[in-house]
Amino acid sequence: MTSIATLGSHCSLQVLKGAKDEGLKTILVCEKKREKLYKRFPFIDELIIVDTFKEVLDKKCQSILEENNAVLIPHGTLVAQMSSEEIESIKTPVFGNKWILRWESDREMKEKLMREAKLPMPKPVTEPKEIEKLVIVKRQGAAGGKGYFMAASEEDYNAKRNQLISQGIISKDETLYIQEYAAGVLAYLTFFYSPLKEELEFFGVDQRHESDIEGLGRIPAEQQMKSNKVPSFNVIGNSPLVLRESLLDEVYKMGENFVEASKRVVSPGMNGPFCIEGVYDENAKFTSFEFSARIVAGSNIYMDGSPYYSLLFNETMSMGKRIAREVKTASESNQIDKITT
Repeated sequence: MTSIATLGSHCSLQVLKGAKDEGLKTILVCEKKREKLYKRFPFIDELIIVDTFKEVLDKKCQSILEENNAVLIPHGTLVAQMSSEEIESIKTPVFGNKWILRWESDREMKEKLMREAKLPMPKPVTEPKEIEKLVIVKRQGAAGGKGYFMAASEEDYNAKRNQLISQGIISKDETLYIQEYAAGVLAYLTFFYSPLKEELEFFGVDQRHESDIEGLGRIPAEQQMKSNKVPSFNVIGNSPLVLRESLLDEVYKMGENFVEASKRVVSPGMNGPFCIEGVYDENAKFTSFEFSARIVAGSNIYMDGSPYYSLLFNETMSMGKRIAREVKTASESNQIDKITT
């Protein structure tokens, strides 16, 4: 019988609860410091205690996962804490496409895939001296917004970069990605593509709450001007969003374009959950500035099902449960190779 395994962070609770709801064994690779937390939840069948998540690469951990016929569900912590080479070296079957996670982690590769999918994007800025309007500066990989900053000129960029370096938030030799800032309503669009059914499903939308950039709006302008602190975009939590129904057709088109582009560029394509992240402007036009090629933490707000999944399933369906059902169906039909890499 196939079991479901994941790292103890990010969205592991919904992943393992969904797996248990589908009758699968659940395994959590858990850091010692969080053992007490995860022992609270009875749907977790087995804990593999490690000092660091990189121990999932070790022979001992891999042997336990192999003995349990496990499928490893990747999420943001895997991408943030391991290099692309380390992720690609994992022997345990990884749900989805572990090769596309390299494209998520590298800003230039990410931009190339998004352009291949014809997603509307803000203009990239090659060098700080080319900054002519407000930009957002981002780190590589899944940093969760930590170390991001906004700048309006080359001088502004250099001052803020140097301040973050002095605070140890970013390193001196770190390569940063500069992109024109797109203003509007934040909307993170989550999808699920099933290679078994060859169908795209729209799961839901969330917004992310970032500290301490959100708190600035509650501070009078006079006090803001006196502060030299570089605001952080560190993600603290998520909240649900429901789109105008007239926007859904374009949402599906973007998701389908991304799936087809991924098949062409990075085989076997974008299998499983993914997210296209962006903003809607005053004309309800969407501009995408990111994608995540795996389950995102914003899906945690829909553990009892999302508004859009209630239209597709006559039952409670979280993203964790949807993943588990895909694994269960593939296992029962001897098609695990079709949904893992």
